Amino acid sequence: MTKADIVDRIAEGTGLTKIETEAVVEGFMTTVSEALKDDERIELRGFGSFKVVRRAARTGRNPRTGEEVPVEARYAPVFDVSDILSEAVDEAVREERGAP
Repeated sequence: MTKADIVDRIAEGTGLTKIETEAVVEGFMTTVSEALKDDERIELRGFGSFKVVRRAARTGRNPRTGEEVPVEARYAPVFDVSDILSEAVDEAVREERGAP
């Protein structure tokens, strides 16, 4: 699903125009990006939370040559899914796929 698909679905569900909906979606994405840059945690109850975590330095490998490559420590944005959303997705996909 792309951002355009999200805009389409929200516009259909809310009655807003696609232009208005795109502005809201862009505003949401900008707000989340700026908050993460400020090292803030964003919590959307029943959905999940966005936060920044520190990734430790490590040794990686070049997949073509197998040569070891040092990877520096860095900070990365992550999304933690809420238990409510996780269970709802699991149940829906199991039903759709007929899995136990």
